Amino acid sequence: MSRINQHGQQIGLELPDWRPPSRPTGDAMIGTHCRLDRLDPDAHASALYDALVRSGDERSWTYLPYGPFDSVPEFRAWLDGCTGGDPLFFAITRSGDPGPSGVASYLRISPDSGSIEVGHIHFSQSLRRTAAATEAMSLMMRHAFSLGYRRYEWKCDALNVPSRRAAERLGFRYEGTFRNATVCKGRSRDTAWYSIIDTEWPSVEHEVRRWLSADNFDSDGRQRSPLSISWRELP
Repeated sequence: MSRINQHGQQIGLELPDWRPPSRPTGDAMIGTHCRLDRLDPDAHASALYDALVRSGDERSWTYLPYGPFDSVPEFRAWLDGCTGGDPLFFAITRSGDPGPSGVASYLRISPDSGSIEVGHIHFSQSLRRTAAATEAMSLMMRHAFSLGYRRYEWKCDALNVPSRRAAERLGFRYEGTFRNATVCKGRSRDTAWYSIIDTEWPSVEHEVRRWLSADNFDSDGRQRSPLSISWRELP
């Protein structure tokens, strides 16, 4: 949407009540199926190494700019570098599990523009395609929008089909592909851009809550109806 200024030019709508949001602090996010805690290498390294490296699928590292790792010290050194404020890493633990089995982070946090990105998403085989995985992503979205962010981004290698499908399933809108965006592990990478904005979030949240409700799962934990959000259906 736009308006016309005194010179006859189209300009963006004014935001008279706009205030830059605060930065996420790393406080725990707790849901029904999982919890997210700020990454603590001392507390989480052993479980994450078992889940992502020792028992992990080496293919899961293909589109990440780091890994796979050959040893606990090498993995721990990487974790030690993930304790800053941007990226802000979280360890994801399924309810009832003794330790985390995945990670995700906020990054490119820009309060002045109200933009924040989710990335560094890496789930173990036991976490993928579970209610906990979906809830973890929804908890991070909910927290960002509750702080007042206007734009929530998801970017991935344009060839990473599972990541693109996950973004679309969660209600992210495809915005385009940046060609030759970067070099990753000696390979050229095109980057696909997705986002959810604040006016879309209420509809996305409603559908995610519906999907996560107990009524949507049978006694064996199988979904009764899929999570399917199309940006064309959003206001």
